[in-house]
Amino acid sequence: MAGTMTAMPIRYPAPLRPGDRIGVTSPSSGVGDALWGRFTYAVSCLRDRGFEVVVGELNHAPSHVSGPREARAEELMGMLLDPTVRAVVPPWGGETGIDLLDLLDLDAVAASEPTWCVGFSDTSTWLTPLTLSTGIATIHGQNLMDTPYAVPDGILHWVDVASTPAGGELAQHSPGRFRSGGWDDYAADPTVSRMTLDGRGTWTRIDPGQEGEPVTLTGRVVGGCVETVGLLAGGRFGDTNAFAAQHAPEGLVIVLDVCEWASYDICRTLHAMRLHGFFDAATGVLVSRTAAPGRDGFTQHDAVRDALGMLGVPILADVECGHVAPYLALVQGASTTVVHDPEAGTHTVTQRLA
Repeated sequence: MAGTMTAMPIRYPAPLRPGDRIGVTSPSSGVGDALWGRFTYAVSCLRDRGFEVVVGELNHAPSHVSGPREARAEELMGMLLDPTVRAVVPPWGGETGIDLLDLLDLDAVAASEPTWCVGFSDTSTWLTPLTLSTGIATIHGQNLMDTPYAVPDGILHWVDVASTPAGGELAQHSPGRFRSGGWDDYAADPTVSRMTLDGRGTWTRIDPGQEGEPVTLTGRVVGGCVETVGLLAGGRFGDTNAFAAQHAPEGLVIVLDVCEWASYDICRTLHAMRLHGFFDAATGVLVSRTAAPGRDGFTQHDAVRDALGMLGVPILADVECGHVAPYLALVQGASTTVVHDPEAGTHTVTQRLA
């Protein structure tokens, strides 16, 4: 008689504690002189929380990359394999972090004591493959430059998430407020710590025929920035099906961060991801609120419906999981329950580190 394969557990890094070392490196874009004040202030905020911050050599660079890909991979790997570094956070994302993927020794990472890694945008390009390939939990949401912000009600700060012990529960909900446009001027005010959340609105259910209906989703969260992770679908760095088979037989809640591409580009990319099987194990999809444009009456919501509507799973849009502030800190790999009930005003994400 054939046996039933037991799912391999997700590995959660040890919770952060005051005195722990946090590594700061730039696997993609560096920080130029104009915004270096924000960088140093963000580092000081971590030190004020009681952490020792290890600042890598490849951060202060004005280019779209912080250095040669070999150097960036080496600095990142050094921090991931250093047992005294308990978390790694880049200043932000960037543009071409994909160039170092084939230089990362993910087998060595899997064999080492796990380290909390956190970020979004181009950081997804290596963060998501790390979770998919090793089964080590990572945190999608907030970067070093976002660290000084006081998070609004309903959102957890990434440091607090990374400080949660295995087995712990994390509850977040939509604050119903968001930034309607623009960015804070870090050059003029490097110490800004209050988010401008001048817009009002929350999640929207957009899967065809179910708009506005309440829904509860369960599964393990994986995903990332469509413009970067979308290019990995179907390959060894974006194999959601292998991850689901090994770690998540209950299925996956896929998180999609739409950054800047117009609706036609997002539609094509999501179709390609679907055709590559990226959504085969999905129990539902969370799509970020985005400032990216539509085209010719074809909105960003239309793009998602066109590409993913035939999946037959719930799709929630305008979730705080993208480039529009505020940013949920979501643990990739965690057991997750999402509840969306517009009539009751309930829009919650509950994660268990189990």
